[in-house]
Amino acid sequence: MGVFSFDIVSEYDKAEMNNVVAQAQREVGNRYDFKGTQAAIEWLPNKTGIKLIGDNQFQVDALLDVVRKKLAARGQSSKVLNMTGTPHESNLRVMWELPFKEGLSKELAKQIAAQVRDISAKAKPQIQGEAVRVTSGSKDELQKVMAAMKNAEYDVPLSYTNFR
Repeated sequence: MGVFSFDIVSEYDKAEMNNVVAQAQREVGNRYDFKGTQAAIEWLPNKTGIKLIGDNQFQVDALLDVVRKKLAARGQSSKVLNMTGTPHESNLRVMWELPFKEGLSKELAKQIAAQVRDISAKAKPQIQGEAVRVTSGSKDELQKVMAAMKNAEYDVPLSYTNFR
């Protein structure tokens, strides 16, 4: 019997995000309430996030709603959007830059490791950069940890990779 492991990471599917933004841009182009306005959804440099542009705050909030609906429809978490920035107004338009969250901070990795230890004494978490590797001699223990972590609430989307 060997040692089994998996990694807990915070990353997003870049292809799915590309699809989400393309669908949202298409919907913005077709919606009657955005016709004749500056409403737009654009990529940040290197596709590290999106920029919502509108005539007013209400329109930017409507654009955010469109993006969230498209994220949900594609099975992606809206937690991937970093909402800590504030919209800013200039030249009679409102812009809101929303970079994507990726990677676990050291504090969050420590919280996740502590929670894994609380869930199962047999599962051993190790912090490895921006990931937490969980090892155990039993696949059942790892599945128990995964199920409990899916129910945990964090401000970043968690995904599980490298099952071994």
